[in-house]
Amino acid sequence: MSRRRLLLLAATVVAGGGVAAADWAYDRSVPAVAGAAGPTSSPAPPMLAAATPMAAPPRVLPPPDPRHRVRLPGGGVLSRLPANDNTMALTVDDGVNSEVVALYIRFARDTGVRLTFFLNGVNKSWTENRDDLRPLVEAGQIQLANHTWSHPDLTTVSTSRIRDELTHNDRFIKDTYGVGAAPYFRPPYGKHNSTVDAVAADLGYTVPTLWSGSLADSTVITEDYIVKMADQYFTPRTIVLGHLNHLPVTHVYGQLVDIIRARSLRTVTLNDIFLPTS
Repeated sequence: MSRRRLLLLAATVVAGGGVAAADWAYDRSVPAVAGAAGPTSSPAPPMLAAATPMAAPPRVLPPPDPRHRVRLPGGGVLSRLPANDNTMALTVDDGVNSEVVALYIRFARDTGVRLTFFLNGVNKSWTENRDDLRPLVEAGQIQLANHTWSHPDLTTVSTSRIRDELTHNDRFIKDTYGVGAAPYFRPPYGKHNSTVDAVAADLGYTVPTLWSGSLADSTVITEDYIVKMADQYFTPRTIVLGHLNHLPVTHVYGQLVDIIRARSLRTVTLNDIFLPTS
């Protein structure tokens, strides 16, 4: 360690009573050093102890008892969870950016947050991250659901294209991850109609799944705005929409966990809440 670095750290300890711990976020690798301290008469310590490793990120509450799962409501759209004191479903779409997918996987692994990924199999992120994601899928911490193969507006295409988009993605999920995605599908842009729903239902996708809150991150927005949206929508019974496309959300994982923990929310997959349909 250089003499200048040693003196700066020593001054920080004297002025602030110790080096402040870093908050947990993937965009920070070391604690930030406090501002330079003024003159002091206290002697600098001859030697500093080795740096204390960063604490593990805080973990969230486990899911509810699976014996309390309920039947899916018949017909219509799923946009909220059934009455419950403290469950919230964080559902994340697309997968355009492979790095974002990888960081969301790490976020889940490190914190215990449970997620439902509505994926588009056309994105290479789902093959590039297969080996890291598959164990969490097999454990049930991350659920996979159908968001179509290539994300078209299903209300503007033929019935054969609707069928192909859903079946192609269904086959990809089964072949790549060994699980089925039915009955949950999320129509791209949230757009669906009676024709879309009928074709989907014929394929076993009987539950169009929308949302009741959003991180608003389908395009690039600021980190502060993502946290603002989480503060608004991380509430009981909410199905929250996020996206696996842009890096800003990966910089605020610490704040997202803080909100979840402060409100004693239990993050859940859809399978955590609803009984299987077959």
